[in-house]
Amino acid sequence: MKKTVILLAALVALVSCGTNPAQKTTGGSVEVTLHNPIISGFSPDPSVVAVEGDYYIVNSTFHYFPGVPVYHSRDLQNWEQIGNVLDRPSQLPLVESNASLGIYAPTIRYNEGTFYMITTNVGNGGNFMVSATNPAGPWSEPIWLEQQGIDPSLYFEDGKCYMVSNPDATITLCEIDPVTGATLSPGKALWRGTGGRFPEGPHIYKHDGWYYLLISEGGTELAHKLTVARSRNIYGPYEANPANPIFTHCSLAAQESNIQGTGHGDLFQAADGSWWIVFLAYRRYGGDFHHLGRETFLAPVSWEKGWPVVNGGQPVAETMKVRMSAVPEAPQPESIHYDFSAIGPEWMHIQHPVEENYAAKDGVLTLTGNGDGFDWGGWHPSALLRRQKAAECQFGTEVTLLENGEAGLAVYQTHNGHMEYFVRREGQRCQAVLRIRLHSILHEQAVATIPSPSARLDVLAFGDHYEFLLNGQPFGTIDSKLLSTEMAGGFTGVTIGPYCRSGKASFKGFDYQEQ
Repeated sequence: MKKTVILLAALVALVSCGTNPAQKTTGGSVEVTLHNPIISGFSPDPSVVAVEGDYYIVNSTFHYFPGVPVYHSRDLQNWEQIGNVLDRPSQLPLVESNASLGIYAPTIRYNEGTFYMITTNVGNGGNFMVSATNPAGPWSEPIWLEQQGIDPSLYFEDGKCYMVSNPDATITLCEIDPVTGATLSPGKALWRGTGGRFPEGPHIYKHDGWYYLLISEGGTELAHKLTVARSRNIYGPYEANPANPIFTHCSLAAQESNIQGTGHGDLFQAADGSWWIVFLAYRRYGGDFHHLGRETFLAPVSWEKGWPVVNGGQPVAETMKVRMSAVPEAPQPESIHYDFSAIGPEWMHIQHPVEENYAAKDGVLTLTGNGDGFDWGGWHPSALLRRQKAAECQFGTEVTLLENGEAGLAVYQTHNGHMEYFVRREGQRCQAVLRIRLHSILHEQAVATIPSPSARLDVLAFGDHYEFLLNGQPFGTIDSKLLSTEMAGGFTGVTIGPYCRSGKASFKGFDYQEQ
């Protein structure tokens, strides 16, 4: 009887206070906790579009295939990858692309029943756009565009389609035909920014009769920032916001923040009329180093004296109080066992895969090596990789070498920075090996003889280091800063998964669990 009374009292308390007694409701909105980043791991250069209560985000992918993931949400907090825009080799030439080339900064927009994605393929054709009626795909073949400069964006108004990009470090506008891609007006220089280097990532919006031009400046490192200008005419002249930059963590207020490199944003209006911005930033681990890549963050936007203000002018945090019209569910740590019966859209290859080197049957992935590893060379390594999305996580697989060769787990940042944890078979001799590449240094960190060509390989990832387990026993440790952007270079983040460099190997599942 006492237990029943306690349960009834708890139920009454929940009904009286709601699911979270700390939530505050005002004028139809609720104070909730926002968890950043909203898309974790390698997810830079976000662009967003809102369509009748649905929200879609796309990101850069550089030399990975398929390219440009599409994420969907209805609550702005929980995002599911529903596909990839560029999922056919005909859409995405990647000849000799590496972690500093390939797909830069896509923009997604919606107009009269059609979704458009415009981006730059650096090193393989320049600016192009594709379209679809369903953001999950299929998307069209590329329409190649005349105006160059990276980070192109689209703006639709009164039956016209405008394109902006940054040729010659100048934000430039032209009108194009969205069906053929033909240029319909000469390029018009709009703005060079406030004097920061690399004025890029332009987007145009209209609010209260003004055209707003949002750009990034300072480069995508510590000095990254967002600036804005406005005009009554889309062709200008544009006046700069006297309060620029409207957002940066390269400031006294944010210098101690774990979140740095904030920039490359895209404004949007939610279904309830509120304004928000998605932007990239990175999280530091082990000092001034980051290895997970640039991630996608979210912050509220207000309009004050005719200008957008991000997060009330304050730095953002990994958890912060915001107001939303509904209470989103808190994101849960990911814990998945892949049996390879189906390969989801989150799995990627470096450049295009050699299809005959991949086979999945009865929950087992079989890879055939072609001699290509992770060092650059116009290569197509036999590898199936996904983003490391949390600093603290565990992943692993059971690998069996079916013939002489090398196969195991890759922890890959760029061709200049990667680790391989693998089994090596040479006749009757079998070894477990932990190897790291950092620019010109190639080092086998640990080597041990094993009794058979089969082994359970696990990696424990922490913010500042990785620990490696062989059949459940400690095997080695490597500092994660060796794979950081600061040391290895490139524009990507760590990706992980099975690979086979030579011979043939089978993988019995892949486990990934965030802490």
